[in-house]
Amino acid sequence: MNIKSQKDFFSGLMFMGVGVAFAWGATTYSVGNGARMGPGYFPLMLGVLMAILGAAITFKALVVETVGGDKIGKWAWKPLFFIILANLVFGVLLAGLPIIKFPAFGMIVAIYALTFIASMAETGWKFKNTFILATVLAVGSYLAFVLALKLQFPVWPAFITG
Repeated sequence: MNIKSQKDFFSGLMFMGVGVAFAWGATTYSVGNGARMGPGYFPLMLGVLMAILGAAITFKALVVETVGGDKIGKWAWKPLFFIILANLVFGVLLAGLPIIKFPAFGMIVAIYALTFIASMAETGWKFKNTFILATVLAVGSYLAFVLALKLQFPVWPAFITG
C-alpha cells in the first residue's frame, strides 16, 4: 500500500492512538448511558470519535493523491520546547511545589506566565499583543472558573491575599 500523504497518514495514526487511549482509560470509570451519563461517558465518546476521525484521515492519506506526497518536514524544536515549558510552568505556578516549599502563585500569575512563555514559540512575537491576550485569558478564566463554576483554587499569590 502506498502512502500518498505522509502528514495525513501519521496525524491520523496519532489521532487513532490518542482516541483509543482515551476510550480505554474511560472504561475504568462508570460509563452509564445516554440518559444517565457517568464520569467515563464523555471521555469514552471523545475517544471513539477521535479514533474514527483518525481512521478517516489515515484512509484519506492512503487513497487521495497529493502533490509531492506531503512529506513530513523537520522537527520544530523551538516551539515544542516553549509549549511544553509553558505548560510545566503553568502547573507549578498554579499549584506550587510543596516538596521544595515553592508556594502557589495563583491562577492569574500562572495564566500570564503560560501566555508569555508559549508566545515565545512564535517568531517575531510582540509584547503588546501577548499582554492583551494574557489579560483576556485571565479575565475570561476568572469569570468562567471562579465566578460561574465556583471552583476553589488560589486566584492570587498567598503573599498578596494573606
